[in-house]
Amino acid sequence: MNKHDIIHILNEIGVLLEIKGESFFKSKAYYEAARAIEFMDEDIELLVKEDKLKELKGFGTALSQKIGELVTTGKLIYYDNLKESIPQGLIDMLKIPGLGPKKVRAVYEKLGITTIGELKYACIENRLTKLTGFGEKTQQKILEGIENLNKYAGKFLYPHGYRLANELLKSLRENSAVIRCSECGSLRRKKEVIKDIDILVSCNDSSQVMDIFTKHPLVETITSKGDTKSSVILHEGISVDLRVVTDNEYPYALHHFTGSKEHNTALRHLAKQMGIKMNEYGLFKDDLIIDCSTEEDIFKVFGLQYIPPELRENNGEFAAASTGTLPDLITINDIKGVFHVHTNYSDGSNNIEDLATYCIGKGYSYIGISDHSQTAYYAGGLKVDDIKRQHEEIDKLNQKHRDFKILKGIELDILPDGSVDYDDEVLSWFDFTIASVHSSFNMDEKDMTDRVIKAMKNKHVTILGHPTGRLLLSREPFKIDIKEIIRTAAEEKIVLEINANPHRLDMDWRYLKSALEEGCTFVISPDAHCLEGINDIEYGVNIARKGWLSASNVINTMDWESLRFGK
Repeated sequence: MNKHDIIHILNEIGVLLEIKGESFFKSKAYYEAARAIEFMDEDIELLVKEDKLKELKGFGTALSQKIGELVTTGKLIYYDNLKESIPQGLIDMLKIPGLGPKKVRAVYEKLGITTIGELKYACIENRLTKLTGFGEKTQQKILEGIENLNKYAGKFLYPHGYRLANELLKSLRENSAVIRCSECGSLRRKKEVIKDIDILVSCNDSSQVMDIFTKHPLVETITSKGDTKSSVILHEGISVDLRVVTDNEYPYALHHFTGSKEHNTALRHLAKQMGIKMNEYGLFKDDLIIDCSTEEDIFKVFGLQYIPPELRENNGEFAAASTGTLPDLITINDIKGVFHVHTNYSDGSNNIEDLATYCIGKGYSYIGISDHSQTAYYAGGLKVDDIKRQHEEIDKLNQKHRDFKILKGIELDILPDGSVDYDDEVLSWFDFTIASVHSSFNMDEKDMTDRVIKAMKNKHVTILGHPTGRLLLSREPFKIDIKEIIRTAAEEKIVLEINANPHRLDMDWRYLKSALEEGCTFVISPDAHCLEGINDIEYGVNIARKGWLSASNVINTMDWESLRFGK
């Protein structure tokens, strides 16, 4: 059992204990253990093997034994028994935004509700408003959450599929029968939300490959197994299809199963015009196959530049590829600094120096600290005295780390009237500011657009944070005229954020190309609240690539000395 799975189980135990009404301190022990393991540098398997886990702070004998059982056996009897003692429907309810363990326990104990269906009916009958701590607004949010849950059923965030696919691919690549293999479909195209995982393999022993795949520890159910295709459902609920082809067929199949459907349709239309038949088995001219050993060879047949998978959405890629004008897409190696990082001054987990040291270790040359402003009281927003203390600390650290720059920033709340926190004097203290909407999401489109534009016209605002406010698989974007936002950003020289948190990935890649054509610039930032969160920047790079961005379009590909904000 890997580190990720152990962390997941420990957190779930904490939640299950809360649902049962156990002491919060008991739950807290599991939450803190999960967090400690997340940031642990030591090999947890080695700690268990040498019986040294209990020597670490927060790991008592009982907890160490449970983690040891997970590491050595892959299971935990205590966890299994705990899950069996709680109706599955209560666990499912935790997927509803705003419905935490305490509220789940309340609807179970007070109303006898055990399923999401029963909960929805109770909302319709207005029964939740009678419970202490609920009220009409809470009931309405729960009802909306249930509707969104049904809407997004069977969908998964990209990192979820990416991690699982990599584990499957790793097992396949280790087998000598496998020649080439890759993920396909929406996962290979780096879509922010996926429905399933597609894997393609070329090999010289199909039966051996199918056995490896269907017997993988991640697999819960085998839905079909054949010589050329097998399908499974993983323990985490996602479906996976594996297709096996000959190595000669592999390039054609890789292109076909990568998609998108619209991209493939457009290319088949072009093939037909050239008298070429195209399918997953090959390109055929006069019934003879056109030899292609790679995807690059396929595009050459049509006189096209190689089109990276991220661009295969039939969004102008063929016109650009035919004239050799596809962009040189940004890569993670182009990123030189990190913006939008929260510290323990507000709602982050780490201090400034630890974050700076982590970034230095990752090869970055600067970090832009941006804690919440004072209106965000719920996130420990900074008062003026807090800002002064933080800036003094940053000045000292910049003296200490001469080859690394810590930039002074803040994430300003865009208030309902379009104003932002602090007066002009305080705002002038920052190297950059990020203005974001964190409240009053239900404004109509005109009012929300006017609100955001007013903030963008503030002379001290330099970056617009997560421009549409969406939370993937949880909250729809707020209503806003994105074309007006893009136009204003170009006019006011406001940098548009690509928030790389995998729950946001906002701005949406579908808007980036038009924003680029309008003359906008961008920043890819992780919105990190802990050290590991900095690594989310990779997901933002994926979105930037899908939006046709090159390194030159993104400000944090520059050295910090070259950064220029201003209107």
